[in-house]
Amino acid sequence: MRTITLRRGLVALFAAAISFGAITQVQAETLRIGYQKYGTLVLLKARGTLETRLADQGFEVRWTEFPGGPQLLEGLNVGSIDFGVTGETPPVFAQAAGADLLYVAHEPPAPSGEAILLPKDSPIRSLAELKGKKIALNKGSNVHYLLVRALEAAGLKYSDIQPVYLPPADARAAFERGSVDAWVIWDPFQAAAEEQLQARTLRDGQGLVSNHQFYLAARPFAENHPRVITTLIDEIRDIGTWVEANPNEATAQVAPLLGLSSAITRKAVIRQGYGAKPITPAVVRAQQDIADTFTALRLIPKKLTIGDVIWTPPKSIAQHPE
Repeated sequence: MRTITLRRGLVALFAAAISFGAITQVQAETLRIGYQKYGTLVLLKARGTLETRLADQGFEVRWTEFPGGPQLLEGLNVGSIDFGVTGETPPVFAQAAGADLLYVAHEPPAPSGEAILLPKDSPIRSLAELKGKKIALNKGSNVHYLLVRALEAAGLKYSDIQPVYLPPADARAAFERGSVDAWVIWDPFQAAAEEQLQARTLRDGQGLVSNHQFYLAARPFAENHPRVITTLIDEIRDIGTWVEANPNEATAQVAPLLGLSSAITRKAVIRQGYGAKPITPAVVRAQQDIADTFTALRLIPKKLTIGDVIWTPPKSIAQHPE
């Protein structure tokens, strides 16, 4: 009788343990981060400190790589990620498409980290000579705005060129085989083309664009989990500070993660901006200018108000960060 009772007790205890584990798994939440083949998120993913800090808040982290900002924000729009980083233009197109997103932070300007590239033997020597030419770019990406501004500086209209909309890998292939006359691209693809293909820079973003990097979150996630967002930004800021002070060490870590040489990686690392900051009124105005530009070009269907999608942490979080 005692044996039967003991067995029943063990079975009940085992069932309770399984039930408790199941409940714990159900209660555990996941932060889904979208990243690209550049920037501090690559290092943050490798470092692992974010996972440690968020585990204390009941979150695990899942990472997904995207080929560009537009694709990343489409993932955010359909609910496959909660947070990600892009250049200046993708959030404008995403907002126009109805994505429920919020700007939560930005990096300092990095205008030399994107450029209009030419094949090494191209006869083109000026922006004005792009008239009628085929130019590859990722539609709705940060370089889309660079191209618009560069054409304006040369007295050209966007309709004066033949845009060829391709993601980076396909654009590079078209550039290599001579199917396009120029390629507008960002680092590290830019640095790779310069080093591997001896591509010439016709014009980078200096004097034309800021090329901010923006950290964005799905509005429901940011509103429901503000402490997770502030922890994320704190980790991003911390690793950015480390990269600025240790570019060689950062290069050594990033190069194998990107599958690129140290020379290519270091060039991209040096050209990037570091130090995640809150969104300021000046940055909002700059983004509004981008939105208004694409509205005027009829590339987005309606006027946007960037100020409507800026995240402000609750006072309790801002005053008492983790």
